[in-house]
Amino acid sequence: MPLEVTGAWVEFGGGLFGRARKVALRGVTIALPAERPHILAVVGESGSGKTTLTRLLLGLQRPTRGRVTYAGRDIGDLHGGERLQYRRAVQAVFQDPFGAYNPVYRVDRSMLLPARVFGLARTDAHARELAERALRAVGLQPEETLGRYPHQLSGGQRQRLMVARAVMLRPRVLVADEPVSMVDASLRASILESLWRLRHEQGMSLVYVTHDLATAYQLADEIIVMRNGVVVEAGDPVQVIHHPQAEYTRALVAAVPPPDPTLDWGLVTA
Repeated sequence: MPLEVTGAWVEFGGGLFGRARKVALRGVTIALPAERPHILAVVGESGSGKTTLTRLLLGLQRPTRGRVTYAGRDIGDLHGGERLQYRRAVQAVFQDPFGAYNPVYRVDRSMLLPARVFGLARTDAHARELAERALRAVGLQPEETLGRYPHQLSGGQRQRLMVARAVMLRPRVLVADEPVSMVDASLRASILESLWRLRHEQGMSLVYVTHDLATAYQLADEIIVMRNGVVVEAGDPVQVIHHPQAEYTRALVAAVPPPDPTLDWGLVTA
């Protein structure tokens, strides 16, 4: 089932007292193909419109103009059970692994409650079985995760837990907004590898929102580059990174420091 954004504009402000209107998106069009799982990387600097685009895809923001459709239906027209099914089909992993949990509850709640709300589990025991299976799929041990409060887990564990909660629902699309920007560099590759593997194991498409061109190049089937709410370039990662057409894309690529094994970092060696 394709997820498409067509000619989307998003404007904020205006109204009383003559406040200036801010345009966050300007005629953005993207599409995830229906026939195969697809990884789309959305790259750009802060303020380029990436997060606004993710809010459109998740149904948290309606376009001022244009449409967001899923299987040919405008998601703004979905109500009741149809909207609930859309929220299951298009899941999110947000940037902040520290602010995503209520510190009052054990992390079990973030896994078991969605299983019941979306009707996936017949019993509490079944819900726990689904949660444990999802945790193992992202490299977490249930006995070391469930039963704990958020502050008792590391940032990397909390981020993996968010991925597990989302993929437990077996979504068709996972929208990941800077999913590894707030975890240690040593954990980034393993979390991204989990997302890539789940794409193949579950047939799940991924919208990977990032400012990191290197991981976008390694992970994605397609890259779109955004600036000031506009898609300035889109295409195959090799084409976009090695043969950029837009001046802005060339500047982004040029800003990536090249690896230099001869560079002296001042490290003390034994």
